[in-house]
Amino acid sequence: MELERLALETESAAEMPFTLEGKTALVTGAGRGIGRAIARRLVAAGAKVMINDLDEAMLLESEAELARPGRVRHVTGDLTDPMVPERIVHTTVAEFESIDIIVNNAGYSWDNVIQKTTDEQFQAMLEIHLVTPFRILRAASTYIRETAKKEIANGQRVMRKVVNITSIAGTDGNPGQVGYSSGKAGIIGLTKTMAKEWGRYNVNVNAVGFGLIGTRLVQPLTDAKAHMEMHGHQIRLGVQPSLLDSVKTACPLGRLGTPEEAAGAVLFFCSPLSDYVTGEVLICGGGLHF
Repeated sequence: MELERLALETESAAEMPFTLEGKTALVTGAGRGIGRAIARRLVAAGAKVMINDLDEAMLLESEAELARPGRVRHVTGDLTDPMVPERIVHTTVAEFESIDIIVNNAGYSWDNVIQKTTDEQFQAMLEIHLVTPFRILRAASTYIRETAKKEIANGQRVMRKVVNITSIAGTDGNPGQVGYSSGKAGIIGLTKTMAKEWGRYNVNVNAVGFGLIGTRLVQPLTDAKAHMEMHGHQIRLGVQPSLLDSVKTACPLGRLGTPEEAAGAVLFFCSPLSDYVTGEVLICGGGLHF
């Protein structure tokens, strides 16, 4: 009996104090890592989710893992193509008939110190981390504004959510990441401005800033095959093992975060628990600051 009581208490504690049933979410960069973990959390909370990624093979793998009848669909596309963000938003609304949550998660790092950073490299970081979220929100603005106006006229308050992803490299700066840090700093300005523009439409716009999360972007730089191809460039992924060791030492929690922990911070901003929180940046970094 005691074991049964403990099991019931554990099950009750695990139940979420909210549901996202009836909500539609768009999550970019959901082919793997943090994006897939975010999509998994949203599906578990009851949302319908449109997932996007450049890598179709990984996107299909995510869709298969998250499979729920009629609840998860995908749209493949390079978000740095100016036409793709609008297509993704329109596809989401067409297939799910709404868009209530937008998580601008897609991104990657292409690092170097400033004297070795080309114009193309710097612009690439701004395109994916700042310009792409701007284009997605601009594409969604017509649906969000027109729908909210109708709801407000009917005396309804329906809260929608935007979660932009930044980094402690954007809040604190980080040597060797001049482009990445600039893009991640810029998204904070976009977040705070959109919180003020869209508050009248009952939209919470917030950002989550990650520290070092255990994904392929921060794997130890020991495998020469660890790279990604982007617009004809082979971009090496990972960081020096000595840096990882120093980060773990400097981090109050003494370790890297997991994608699931990162997704938990995003889920808070997607949920009704954050209905009176907007224009804020939540740091999910284990207490680490660069």
